[in-house]
Amino acid sequence: MTEQELSKRIKEGNREAFGALYRLYAPYLYNLILRYVPDRETAKDVLHDAFIHSYEQIGKYEYRGEGSLKSWLSRLFVNEALMHLRQAKRISFVPLNEDVCSEGPAWDEIDEEEVARIPIEDLQTMVAALPEGYRMVFNLFVVEGMSHKQIASLLGINEKSSSGQLARAKQRLAAEIKKWYKTHEI
Repeated sequence: MTEQELSKRIKEGNREAFGALYRLYAPYLYNLILRYVPDRETAKDVLHDAFIHSYEQIGKYEYRGEGSLKSWLSRLFVNEALMHLRQAKRISFVPLNEDVCSEGPAWDEIDEEEVARIPIEDLQTMVAALPEGYRMVFNLFVVEGMSHKQIASLLGINEKSSSGQLARAKQRLAAEIKKWYKTHEI
């Protein structure tokens, strides 16, 4: 069944189609939520709430080609994860004048080929270990492709804070990547 057929059937109230949607996208969306809500049990709760919200909001979805349903769900689920963190007052950002690491490699010293040779699980662990604000901005900017203006609006911070959190995240990741290479032979 195509995304277009699936979304049409869900809009018509077909519960089997919604079950198919869940089976098709739940693993991907759960991993997406884990980028923002690292506690697995809480992430499952957010996943559940987000699916309920998606069912309520499906009428607003417009098919725009294959992949548009997955993109729409991804935005909705990221927003649900961030809303959960805001309500739990769990979003914290490292002040820009703190945690300044003048030592260590800069992000632009990291070769893309070096990063590509690191197993994805190890990279995900590195990103997950970032302070919360760094991790959120990094994921929203690098993975979700949002601009600093969009991130600032979404998180209730200014654009300079967004770019500063991203710079610090990249600096930390660069240090972790260099450290990884010192402990692994490739």
